Amino acid sequence: MTFLQKLTLTAVRLYIHGLARVSPARAAARAFALFCTPRRRKRHPVPALFQQAEPLTLEVAGYQLKGYRWHRGAARRALVLHGFESSVINFGAYVSVLAEKGYEVLAIDAPAHGRSEGSRITAPLYRDMILTIQEQLGPVQFFVAHSFGGLALALALEQMPPDPNRRVVLLAPATETSTALQQFYALLRIRNERFKREMDALIRRQEGHGPEWYSIRRAARNIRDPLLWIHDEQDELTPWLDALRVREENHPNLHFVLTRGLGHRRIYRDPDVIRQAGAFLT
Repeated sequence: MTFLQKLTLTAVRLYIHGLARVSPARAAARAFALFCTPRRRKRHPVPALFQQAEPLTLEVAGYQLKGYRWHRGAARRALVLHGFESSVINFGAYVSVLAEKGYEVLAIDAPAHGRSEGSRITAPLYRDMILTIQEQLGPVQFFVAHSFGGLALALALEQMPPDPNRRVVLLAPATETSTALQQFYALLRIRNERFKREMDALIRRQEGHGPEWYSIRRAARNIRDPLLWIHDEQDELTPWLDALRVREENHPNLHFVLTRGLGHRRIYRDPDVIRQAGAFLT
C-alpha cells in the first residue's frame, strides 16, 4: 500500500467512525456504498484476442455493459466471468482454450468493471447480469468464474432450470459474503456492533436476505451441475477455510482441487489450472 493509499484509508476510517457516532445508519449507508465500489478499474489496452472478437453490448438494470463474443452460432456456448476489480480481458487464456474447442465464447464486463457502465456492483446485480446473458444470449452450458464472479454464478445457477449438459469451474470463488464483510470491518477497524447491525439491515432490505444468504455454501445445496472448484490454501482474500466447509458437506457433484502458493490472483493465470479447467469443460 502506497503512502497516498494509506492516507486515504486513514481519512475514510476517521470519516466513517465520526459519522457512526452521530448516526450509525448513515455511516452504514456510506460504508456499504464504499464496500460495493471498486477502487480500481481495468481499462488497459484491449489485447489482440479481444480485438478480433465480435463486440457485444448488453443492458442490465439500466447499465450498458460491454463484452465480446467468439464463434457465434456454435453448438455449445461458454461464459467467462471475472472477479471484483478485474475484467474479462484478464481471462484471455480461458477464452482461447474454450474457443479452440469450438465453443461460442461470451465474456462481458460486469457493471463498474472494465468498459461497462456503472460505479458500484453487488452480488444480486452481478447475478442478474448472468441470468440476462442466459436469457438473451444463451443458453450457456459451460461456465468459468473467478472470485466474486463465482459467488454471482452460484446465485444464478440455483435459479436456472436443470441442464444435463452444464459444467462449471470456480476459481478461488468468494465463498461467503459474511467473510468479505468481516474483512471490510477489519480494514476500517470497525467494532461498533450497532453499525454492523445497520449494515446487515441495509443488505436485508435489498432482497429480504441477510449477508449469510449470499453464500456459495448455501447455494451449493441447490446446484446439481458437475462443478470443479480450484482454490489455493494460502488465499487471503477468499479463505480456503470457507471453501473447506463446503467440501466437508460432501456434495457428489463438487470436485475440489487444492493448490499451494498461488494465492488469489496467480491461481487463474497458472498453466496447470488453465489446463485442468479446460479439460473439465469438455
